[in-house]
Amino acid sequence: MPRILFSAPPELWAEYRAPLARAFGEAGIAVEVTTETGDPAAIDYVVFAPRGGISDFTPFTGAKAVLSLWAGVETVVGNPTLTQPLCRMVDAGLEEGMVEWVTGHVLRHHLGIDRYIRADGPHWDKRVPPLARDRTVTVLGLGELGRACAEALAALRFRVLGWSRTARSVVGVECHHGKDGLRPVLERAEIVVLLLPRTPETEGLIDAERLSWLPQGAVLLNPGRGALLDETAVLAALDAGRLGHATLDVFRVEPLPPDHPFWAHPRVTVTPHIASETRPASAARVIAENVRRSEAGEPLLFRVDRARGY
Repeated sequence: MPRILFSAPPELWAEYRAPLARAFGEAGIAVEVTTETGDPAAIDYVVFAPRGGISDFTPFTGAKAVLSLWAGVETVVGNPTLTQPLCRMVDAGLEEGMVEWVTGHVLRHHLGIDRYIRADGPHWDKRVPPLARDRTVTVLGLGELGRACAEALAALRFRVLGWSRTARSVVGVECHHGKDGLRPVLERAEIVVLLLPRTPETEGLIDAERLSWLPQGAVLLNPGRGALLDETAVLAALDAGRLGHATLDVFRVEPLPPDHPFWAHPRVTVTPHIASETRPASAARVIAENVRRSEAGEPLLFRVDRARGY
């Protein structure tokens, strides 16, 4: 019987205990799930979230895989003691939540809804927005989440440009890739959505130079990774009018400190890292399926490429 260590902050165990039991039952797998390390060599799988207590994976000599509860693995992928296969979390709940957040905020900025919500007194503003087909949205990152968001925006008839490090093809999306492809998609972007992973290549990608490529008044949405942004450059671009608004869900330090200038800036919207939250029910099924696959000798789902960092 596989022995599984649930290594995550204690409050998550209460949320995951029942969903994991149901998911393994539905998968027809008898397992023992524990929150106690005991004998590390006897652990077959580690279900992992940051701040769960494990920083040294060396003692887990019998572990067949480390299964992350998070889509982002930047906090663990570079750990030199982690020699076991690492799988990141990709599940329907993450994708649906991200699509809803992105489409909701793109439509909010496209329609100019803030003008009416924040208006003081009578505000009969007759500025009619263009149709979606006349608005260009650029999505940086065309992995599972980026692709799903780009497809949803294209289905709403936005002109969608996509950019990724390597060549991708998405129906209804004009795709670009590589270093030479970034500037053209930013120069045409009225709304930019950042859905790239955090890697050495993407750290601080949106800096002063790349912000200068945007059309005047463009809107920036970042539900991807806080480290993608040079925060000082973003604030300067907002103050200069280069950026019309920044709607941000992720930050370099979380929770965002109360004295951070993003809170008080009139053209910044802060959401508390809720765009793509892991849902225990759907995430538990992904964990159970990967254990089933491993025990059956099948390839693991969503295995991390260490060289690429995701």
